[in-house]
Amino acid sequence: MRVLVAGAGGREHALVRALARSPRRPELLAAPGNAGIARDARLLELAAEDVDGLVRAARDESVDLVVVGPEAPLVAGAVDALEEAGVPAFGPRAAAARLEGSKAFAKEAMSAAGVPTAAATVARDVEEALGAIESYPVVLKADGLAAGKGVVIAATEAEARIALKDMLVERRFGDTSVLVEEHLEGEELSLLAVCDGERAVPLAPAQDYKRIFDGDQGPNTGGMGSYSPVPGVDAERAREIVSSVHQPVVDLMLAHGTPFHGVLYAGLMLTADGPKVLEFNVRFGDPETQAVLPRLRSDLLDLLLWATRPGGLAGVELEWDPRWAVTLVLASAGYPASSSKGDAISGLDAVPANVEVTHAGTARADGATVTAGGRVLNVTALGDGPAAARDAAYAAADMIRFEGRQLRRDIALRAVERVA
Repeated sequence: MRVLVAGAGGREHALVRALARSPRRPELLAAPGNAGIARDARLLELAAEDVDGLVRAARDESVDLVVVGPEAPLVAGAVDALEEAGVPAFGPRAAAARLEGSKAFAKEAMSAAGVPTAAATVARDVEEALGAIESYPVVLKADGLAAGKGVVIAATEAEARIALKDMLVERRFGDTSVLVEEHLEGEELSLLAVCDGERAVPLAPAQDYKRIFDGDQGPNTGGMGSYSPVPGVDAERAREIVSSVHQPVVDLMLAHGTPFHGVLYAGLMLTADGPKVLEFNVRFGDPETQAVLPRLRSDLLDLLLWATRPGGLAGVELEWDPRWAVTLVLASAGYPASSSKGDAISGLDAVPANVEVTHAGTARADGATVTAGGRVLNVTALGDGPAAARDAAYAAADMIRFEGRQLRRDIALRAVERVA
């Protein structure tokens, strides 16, 4: 079997690694991949967002399954085009991908499906948005895709004005509207479910860290680390959340003639009133995938194939490694505001074999691995508890060096404190 993974980040490298563990022994291709993925898959010089190119490559290479990693090609209709060309693809069609492509659409869907979420108002100019703010802090979200960086928690009107100017006047993310959303208190949870258009099967819960600095300080990023499992969210609790959050949306999309196939990612806040949805994504999370997939003992390839077929997940029960996983993100200098590129990376060969290093923003130059901007590497370690996994991950991460490396030092610390 031949499988093509579209994308170039740490998530895609984690997917490639997990697919390589399949008993089916698939031949793996990646478009465009990165310096690390090149060791595990054959790379195609093709951008993940090049929908027509993906279709041509899938046909030319006689691909049996395309796994679309990033959100942009999903929203652009990559799965639609592939399926219409007769190529099986894992991910939602464009109509269902609107759950991530438009936060306003996602709010409407949650309201219609009865899914608990933060109260929000859609605004199209700065003054309208400011008029909708009832109290601070307030959450301001760009309506469209923003690579995980289109959310600002404003503590004052001055901060809100700066963020709104960035989103609505400068149009940093190309949007013409923002969501002015209630600020929720509690603990965050990432819960992904694989969906076959009719049902949602939960993956192991994870928790991620969005801010660039320790103590959840600084601007939002695509994610600086994650861990799995999550204290207080066992398999039964995860199933309960999926039945009240994911499944109603899957049912709604099916009823509207836009069935959801793929991964439905719910970013949740566990509030005093129960879990409430912060956002939906329509693909594997990054860096949650890097912490979740190393714990999956079931065959990922089978799971993805079943999800492409209506009713294919009926009766599926996933098996998980009981150990904890901790993932650390090593980011380039200046991230997320800017990114340094071309800095030589050392120490990769020193990392123990039982620690998984997945590449994100890397490239090859003059025979060496160098940074390519943004989030550069992910270091994932397994351990019998959060402390053991965390210690192993940090010990390995500190073997890797490049100029201006950024690394949070508090990933999974709260899990260690709760489990101790």
